Amino acid sequence: MREPAPTPEPAQPAEPAQDPSGPTGAALREVAYHHEPYWGPATGDWIKTLLLFFDGVAVLVPDYMRDRPLETDPTLAQPLADQGLLHRLSPETLVDQSTAEALTELLDDLLTAGAFDDLERHGAFAELSYSRLGGTADAGLTEVVLAQLRDRGLARHSTDGVSVPMHPVVRSFILVALPQLLRLPAERAGYALQPASTRPRHVHALQDALSFDALPTAGHVVALDLEQVTLDLAPVPLDEVLDFRRQHGAAHRAYARDLRHLVRDLADLDQDTRDQALTDRREALADTADQLRRLARTSWRRPLATFGLGIAGSAVSLAAGNLPAAGITAAGALLGLRRQADPASAYSYLFQAQERLSGRGRRT
Repeated sequence: MREPAPTPEPAQPAEPAQDPSGPTGAALREVAYHHEPYWGPATGDWIKTLLLFFDGVAVLVPDYMRDRPLETDPTLAQPLADQGLLHRLSPETLVDQSTAEALTELLDDLLTAGAFDDLERHGAFAELSYSRLGGTADAGLTEVVLAQLRDRGLARHSTDGVSVPMHPVVRSFILVALPQLLRLPAERAGYALQPASTRPRHVHALQDALSFDALPTAGHVVALDLEQVTLDLAPVPLDEVLDFRRQHGAAHRAYARDLRHLVRDLADLDQDTRDQALTDRREALADTADQLRRLARTSWRRPLATFGLGIAGSAVSLAAGNLPAAGITAAGALLGLRRQADPASAYSYLFQAQERLSGRGRRT
């Protein structure tokens, strides 16, 4: 995906402005984080279903392309923005010095460990903005890790001055790592970021990242298959979706919270205890999912495809003495050890219509 050259108009700040003091945990808005800076009309309709489970949708969009989300899907993104449900976060503001350092240290650890050594180098590369790499916060630090990537054939020199051609696997890793690293600065801005995607490769990339030997864990990566929880609302008008959300959104948001709490709780258990706890709690989750499906069918009384919700992640504690100080800093940032919302965990949701989460790389 090529990111265009900057426009001459002055960039506007992200909304709302960052508050260094930060709100209380109860004040945080739980927003679904879309990994790409915008979506197109062909893939945007799933976001209407996503609105049931969260307090809105957030994208990390560089200032020079701030209006791109509104331009690529004006029929959905613009109404969401008008109603305060689309949050365009600025990497120039949100990716601060500590985030840039954590991302650089994490990539350095993985490159040193050879995590990307077996990748094919001859395929098409994709653009990633300097600002999402931390270049606005610390250009010198970002250039250090970019030089390592270029030396390994995983990145190329910029052709537009604002973005970097990068191997798609490395780019995917950065895209799934960023919302984990950004959770603390996002909380200062009033958001609890909840990474969510319709693309299994994003979930797989997070699973792979948590499984790297360079990121030692005391827990286990847990993946929960898609449970068919509601209806695919693509053909439903947005005003009807929002009306249903006002009536039943609390129940859907509670279900999403239960999923990530389950991932966090299971990850630190031993195998036998984890298997029994998963069996017990999945039965309760299935009962809740059935109630949500009945709510949707009763409300719309029309044949709609079923929509599934899955999650993968881990609650991870650092193995003392196994990492240098830089690695501890990077891993601690990735796992959110200082966050208000869901500390000591990393996870991503997967939303899909009538499909299941692949077992690739899964550990339970």
